[in-house]
Amino acid sequence: MKKYVCVVCGYVYDPEVGDADAGVAEGTAFENLPEDWVCPVCGVDKDQFEEA
Repeated sequence: MKKYVCVVCGYVYDPEVGDADAGVAEGTAFENLPEDWVCPVCGVDKDQFEEA
């Protein structure tokens, strides 16, 4: 699965890990993240991420 990088702070969303703090399970592709999911570090929306 593809990883995505936050262009604001550099956080990397890794679908193999998910985002447990936000309730996102391991194996969740970036495209399948909830619309209200935000970067766990800086809080920007998904549209501020680019494919790594």
